[in-house]
Amino acid sequence: MSINFADQTWPQLQRAVEANTLIFLPIGQVEEHGRHLPVSTDATIASAVGKALAESLTDEGVPTLVMPTLWTGYSTKEMARWPGTMRVRPQVLTDLIYDVCASLVQMGFRKIILLNCHGHHTGILRVVVRRISDDCGVYMAMFSPATLSAKGYDEVRKSERGGSIHGGEWETALMLHLGEPVDMSQVTREDVMRYHSDFVAGDNFTGSQKVFWSTWGIQKSRTGIYGDPTMATAETGKAIMEAILKEGVAFAKEYWTVSEDG
Repeated sequence: MSINFADQTWPQLQRAVEANTLIFLPIGQVEEHGRHLPVSTDATIASAVGKALAESLTDEGVPTLVMPTLWTGYSTKEMARWPGTMRVRPQVLTDLIYDVCASLVQMGFRKIILLNCHGHHTGILRVVVRRISDDCGVYMAMFSPATLSAKGYDEVRKSERGGSIHGGEWETALMLHLGEPVDMSQVTREDVMRYHSDFVAGDNFTGSQKVFWSTWGIQKSRTGIYGDPTMATAETGKAIMEAILKEGVAFAKEYWTVSEDG
């Protein structure tokens, strides 16, 4: 049986509801990623991670379906300096994701995880999770592959601090591992993040910042990225995916198992 939600018939989805099936909604973005990565990078990673998680969980006996990837969303205006960046207004995106999730709840699904594969969406998705819980009584969850893989990635990364923010080693390595088009002849470390402090992490995609301060307001990017993709390898990307699956499967099993009644 396919793990894709959209491949199911309505009787199959009815049985999925009865089985308390876990639903993943991968959320990416289409935006510029420098000269070496396709603008589909975030959406591509979201789709790949959602599929891998759903397959792994199904193999471990957790009924799981993955939704079609939401491929566009919000990016800061600064990124529109380069072609390829789509910009959906935050309030529109919030309503869209809310309505998708509310539709799932109306069908009867009660275990839903948002797979956040774009840093600008973190606050937006948290609002949706809160609204669904208040309006529908269903407590969704959300996590980011970047955050889940941070520890494992730090053990194998080759770039220094500031090398993995946007279009840097982390994303480039993962895209290489996935076999996606990457033009390594165009990589540059010109825009490695040079600003560091006790309050702003050098690689803020890991979620380790003490404060919120947009990278795009700290250092002007010349090429559309922040980081050092010159150090990226498919082997590092493989280790990243393994870390994502290890942590993601462990959390998803915990989330699926815990009863709303406590």
